[in-house]
Amino acid sequence: MNKPLKQTWDLETVFPGGSQSPELTAFLNSLEKEVKELRGMVQTAIVPTDLKEAETLEDILFSLESCWAKASEASAFIGCLAAQDINDKKAIQLSGRITSLFADLQSVAAQFDNLLREVDDTLWNEWITTAKVEPHKFILNESRDLAREKMSPELESLALELAIDGYHGWGEFYDTIVSKIQIPFEENGKTEMLSAGQASNKLHNPSREIRQEMFEKWENAWTEAEDYCADTLNHLAGFRLKLYGNRGWDDVLKEPLTINRMSRKTLDTMWAVIQDTKPVLVEYLNRKAKLLGLETLSWTDVEAPIRTSVSKVTYDEAAETIVEQFRKFSPKLAEFSEMAFDKSWIEVEDRPGKRPGGFCTSFQESDQTRIFMTYSGTASNVSTLAHELGHAYHQYVMKGLPVLNQNYAMNVAETASTFAEMIVADALVKSAKTEDEKLALLEEKIQNSVAFFMNIHARFLFETRFYTQRKEGLLSADEISSLMEEAQKEAYCGALSTYHPHFWASKLHFYITGVPFYNFPYTFGYMFSTGLYVRALQEGSAFADKYDALLRDTGIMTVEELAKKHLNVDLTQRDFWQSAADMCIADIQQFLQMTDHLA
Repeated sequence: MNKPLKQTWDLETVFPGGSQSPELTAFLNSLEKEVKELRGMVQTAIVPTDLKEAETLEDILFSLESCWAKASEASAFIGCLAAQDINDKKAIQLSGRITSLFADLQSVAAQFDNLLREVDDTLWNEWITTAKVEPHKFILNESRDLAREKMSPELESLALELAIDGYHGWGEFYDTIVSKIQIPFEENGKTEMLSAGQASNKLHNPSREIRQEMFEKWENAWTEAEDYCADTLNHLAGFRLKLYGNRGWDDVLKEPLTINRMSRKTLDTMWAVIQDTKPVLVEYLNRKAKLLGLETLSWTDVEAPIRTSVSKVTYDEAAETIVEQFRKFSPKLAEFSEMAFDKSWIEVEDRPGKRPGGFCTSFQESDQTRIFMTYSGTASNVSTLAHELGHAYHQYVMKGLPVLNQNYAMNVAETASTFAEMIVADALVKSAKTEDEKLALLEEKIQNSVAFFMNIHARFLFETRFYTQRKEGLLSADEISSLMEEAQKEAYCGALSTYHPHFWASKLHFYITGVPFYNFPYTFGYMFSTGLYVRALQEGSAFADKYDALLRDTGIMTVEELAKKHLNVDLTQRDFWQSAADMCIADIQQFLQMTDHLA
């Protein structure tokens, strides 16, 4: 890799000129024209009665696929602009434009799906097995089946249009709220105003005094913004509930489960295994409290390192470590990651004005990806970097597949990312040179289990209950905070002394309009990737190719089908999930054994 590495990404290779890019403007103008022409094709199309007439459906299909790829390209670029500078007003305007364009495209897709659902079953089965169409068989069947469970195309189109300034508008308003969050922080005798992203990093500082001070300011800042956040969350949920009601959907989990291509039985089985595992996690939390000299852990202590002398890891050191550990599992994964670093596909600079959090986004037209985060040298930052590179690699191995077949769901997307984290974490624990180093690294690995088994579970419990109460009317900020704290107490089995009532306000994931219930897929990904890692340990280097093959199928199978084909397991049963939980339990037992004399 080139040294030193650039800490800002290069967006110029996609559209030069940022939000003022003439190329981007021309691209959007051309795309809007294509979508308009596509709409005309769909509106004049008739339900085919033979294979010859079905050729019109093929023309629409491939045009739709082209438009999706281009819209995704523009959306990814604009999303990067908005994330790197929350004060980029032009990027905010462009976000509205691309949201409108996507709504148009979704409306056209809904009309196309209506054509598909009207096709005679005999002709349908004949058409989807033709050479040109067969690669899209899964996606077409999925779209046709779902269309039969929705409102009429006219009403679905109307809902999509109204969502631009309603549903999605509220989601974008949350970004405005976040951009106004400014939190004072004094360091080295100088007070500076931190953005939400910078302040969030301070919550993970090794110093308990700094964490506690920042957490108090953090809660105060979100308390001041709580009414705006409550309005936003209420209206997002209200829109969804009204839409679901008109579709005849009673279960608020129907849409997220459909999007994630998994059954309720699989979800329930996964949570049941996790619930049975929690007593061991509570034992870990209690031991950690003793190691930190505390009676009980507070919210900000959960992710705190057990040693206050944890050294900073430079960005270059993190990149070198990640690539080295990736190479031990898969040279292909390591080479891809080196390329991402060298081509400046990664934005990590710690500066004001950036959006909080991290993400990976793909550019399907130009076969590139970009990773966004704020790197401050913590062990958590190293994990996030490995996590996002896992996302990027997932997209990379799908290169060459039909665009629509690359649209994998969030739960399997989180599989690749958490698997990448696990490669790095497990390898570092095994190669630790001292007991202290091994203990610190092992504890960092266990933190993932706590996050996915407890923190994410709290989010799931909160959101499920929030939607249940929202059916009865608007909730006040105090009522929402109470729901949040209750969910946290239950998910953490009452093991903490304090909780984070305004977590619902500070967490972006509750306000993302593209994916409802942006929580349980994380835990699925963690558990699924842990199960995969168990297999990797059993099968050795031969598993790397099997892993790539599994990733390539993630866009064209349910998770149950995926697991059956590549692992020969049944996800509706406990066995696979238990194998993953057992690995997490083994880490905790090792930690307890290593710290027994210290406690």
